[in-house]
Amino acid sequence: MPQKMLVLARPEEHAELAQLIDRLWHSAYDGLLGPDQVAYMTQKFQSVPAIEEQIRSDNYLYFFLEKEGARIGYCALRPEKEKLFLSKLYLVDELRGRGVGQLALAEIADAARRMGLSAVYLTVNKGNARAVRAYEKFGFVRTDSTVTDIGGGYVMDDYIYEYEV
Repeated sequence: MPQKMLVLARPEEHAELAQLIDRLWHSAYDGLLGPDQVAYMTQKFQSVPAIEEQIRSDNYLYFFLEKEGARIGYCALRPEKEKLFLSKLYLVDELRGRGVGQLALAEIADAARRMGLSAVYLTVNKGNARAVRAYEKFGFVRTDSTVTDIGGGYVMDDYIYEYEV
């Protein structure tokens, strides 16, 4: 049986998680959104206090992605009434495009099935062509788009994708 990639982040690991997130987000988005917006977003949505508030108030689950004992990324999930919201999924640069994300998506879809949920859905930045390709390759279908004001003069301009489990 293959080793599980998703390892629940324990409270004492939230600072380590936030540091990893900061590195991954700047790597993924500085060229697309600019470092100022990325810094704003990581502080507002992915700092230790933000992570802990999402877990406490919004039913989020944060996981490290691990491969052979190394932490290679993270994801955040929020079970809802009928679907699983895949809020975040990020990998280290050197593993992007190597099938690791597909393995993580399979594990996430399996988690949704085990929870008795009908689908996994997510939002992805319209300009993030690599992520869009990865989600479509897995079988996610674009269902809508949305523009969300996140404050600070910034918006998130996203597609919404869904995968039925």
